[in-house]
Amino acid sequence: MHKLSSFGKYTSQFAISLLLILMLIAFTLASPATFLGWSIYEAFLSTIPFFAIPALAMTLAIVCKEMDMCFPSTIALGGFVFAWLWTHTGSLGLSIVAGLLAGTAVGWLNGFIVVRVGVPSIIATIGTQFFWRGVVMLLCAGLALDLTGIRETALHHVFAGRLFGVVPAQALWALGTAILMWLMFNRHVFGDAVRFTGDNSETALKMGIDVDRTRIAVFSLMGFLCALSGIMVCIEMGSWWPTQGEGYLLLVFASVFIGGTSAFGGQGSIYGTCIGATIIGIVEAGIISAGLSGFWTRTFYGVIIVASVSFYNILSKRQK
Repeated sequence: MHKLSSFGKYTSQFAISLLLILMLIAFTLASPATFLGWSIYEAFLSTIPFFAIPALAMTLAIVCKEMDMCFPSTIALGGFVFAWLWTHTGSLGLSIVAGLLAGTAVGWLNGFIVVRVGVPSIIATIGTQFFWRGVVMLLCAGLALDLTGIRETALHHVFAGRLFGVVPAQALWALGTAILMWLMFNRHVFGDAVRFTGDNSETALKMGIDVDRTRIAVFSLMGFLCALSGIMVCIEMGSWWPTQGEGYLLLVFASVFIGGTSAFGGQGSIYGTCIGATIIGIVEAGIISAGLSGFWTRTFYGVIIVASVSFYNILSKRQK
């Protein structure tokens, strides 16, 4: 088990923050016309929250030594339930609650399969990812749902409006979610239960922690936040489409691992995940603005993920 001391943890957080700053400086020097204007940062604040919110939940799942591969389909299902109910009932409250409940139910079911049935989480959630994507495709007959009218509602201003005409509302929701997740992870007994469960589940049981309940709760939280992300995407874009969420798989895992969460469980950082998501969010725009081909984006993702994980492993070994 690779685990960082307090010194190592703060060192890693400083390193990832420094990387973000250096990247911004490099991209600004390469394309000052783009990175010295507000519009590019407004675009970042509009798009990063959609995968940063699931990444925050994934952080807890990986710390708990679990893996949820189902989340892209959970995003799509939560968004579909919201979009379908809104187009058929016009009730915003009902649509949001139902969408969130649908996502939470999927997460709970994933947890049940993993904990009670005993299927390894990566296998179970790959299976449920295909299952729920298929269900969504059947329900929508492969067609998108138009939500153009939602732009005229107060809900659009709450979830996707612009504070003072400048700051995207979804960025504020992501910030609020990050703060709540940080408090839960670092200042609440649930966070301790997650860490102890991921570190050594047998020891956690001896300490009186309900390991099974903790694992199911982590999956349920994952489902809830994925559904929230799906709903926010629908409101921002004014539509729902059957492949919603598919492009987030790499972005979410990259955000978590770049942010310093250990692939071995028991150790993670909400702050690091936020910085990791920001780095991932600006890479593509920075590469294209610098005049390079967009095909370099995936290459850069791969390099930075491997480099980050290697750095954290080396740091953890030196702390021993």
